[in-house]
Amino acid sequence: MSIPHLFRCPISLDIFTDPVTLCTGQTYDRPCIERWLAAGHRTCPVTMQPLGDAVLVPNRTLRHLIERWLSADKQVPEPTAADDDHAEEPSLAALKRCLQSGAGAGANAKVAALKKVATLASESDVGRACMLQLGFLPVLLQLVFHAPAPWDLSEQEELALQCALSLLPSSPTSPQHGCLNMLKTEASLTSLVRLLERGRARVRAGLCRLLETIATAAATRELALAAAASPRVWQAVLPLLHHGDERVSGAAVRAVAAVCCAAEPARGNAVHHGAVPELLKCLSWASAGKGGGAAAAAASSALAALEALAASEAGRRAVAREPGAVRALVRHVFMMSSSNEGSEHAVAALLAVCRESRAARSEAAGAGVVTQVLLLLQSQCGTRAKTKARSLLKLFRSM
Repeated sequence: MSIPHLFRCPISLDIFTDPVTLCTGQTYDRPCIERWLAAGHRTCPVTMQPLGDAVLVPNRTLRHLIERWLSADKQVPEPTAADDDHAEEPSLAALKRCLQSGAGAGANAKVAALKKVATLASESDVGRACMLQLGFLPVLLQLVFHAPAPWDLSEQEELALQCALSLLPSSPTSPQHGCLNMLKTEASLTSLVRLLERGRARVRAGLCRLLETIATAAATRELALAAAASPRVWQAVLPLLHHGDERVSGAAVRAVAAVCCAAEPARGNAVHHGAVPELLKCLSWASAGKGGGAAAAAASSALAALEALAASEAGRRAVAREPGAVRALVRHVFMMSSSNEGSEHAVAALLAVCRESRAARSEAAGAGVVTQVLLLLQSQCGTRAKTKARSLLKLFRSM
């Protein structure tokens, strides 16, 4: 039986028997770390940080997970009202077997298993990592994307989607993202598009987050390009930039920005399917002061997408041709309520567009770009923003 690496002590490399955590956040088996400290060491073996104190805090969550994993021969019981309070906690392996069971398995049992997965994922980073390593993510995705493609998700499928989202690795280089490549199939893409078009708000927001992950993960580059090449995906996602629910519109603009930043072919497809005018509508919404912090975050993502699109010739032409686009970018060079990051994106997009278009330069000058850039340079913006702002200022002073 293969032991998950998170269940191994970093000193002995054996499974934990009594996991304890130091003040540095690292966990060790009690006998091992006690021997280390008894030898006179006053540093953390893994991080080599000095120990302000040598208190050993029992890691009960990890111990409980190990005990559940070791009891993998237990099955998930069909829940009943009589034994809700006394049913034995199923192991992770038993939960996974329940989720993998065929259509003939009880729907109530699967829902109960998904709720346990959701609880464990929300309570513990270790729990999420263990379920990832034990292969829960592809099982959960299979519960969501299956034929025939639904118009909306059942309770079981929506729970599976939320569980899958909670397990997504934060690092874009994680090989665990590879299981998302199951969405390359025509049936899965069809299901994704239909759910983006017709699903409930929470489902749409979750799927946009999934698209964002696909666009940024190293293991899903081909899938990201396939999604970006699909007219159906753009037709489903771009209208969500203006969805009435901020969860949906915010997730959608982040997904579009991630796809636009992914690679040159994706940028070309975004321009072809009308991303530029839709992104500019997001900026207009943010400028109107609607949505508070959510509006500012959406504007920053929209500006990041426009900067990425302006890196391509087609993108620069689309921005230069779009009525009011240059003026909108100038307004976002310096806004008291905006982040420096958004300002940096606006400056970079203007720099790319104005270098090639005399008409864009004239429009930007008329909109007061020099004043906006000077205000930005006097602010507490970052080094990169200032470098780009100086380049933009130099361009206009040479006119």
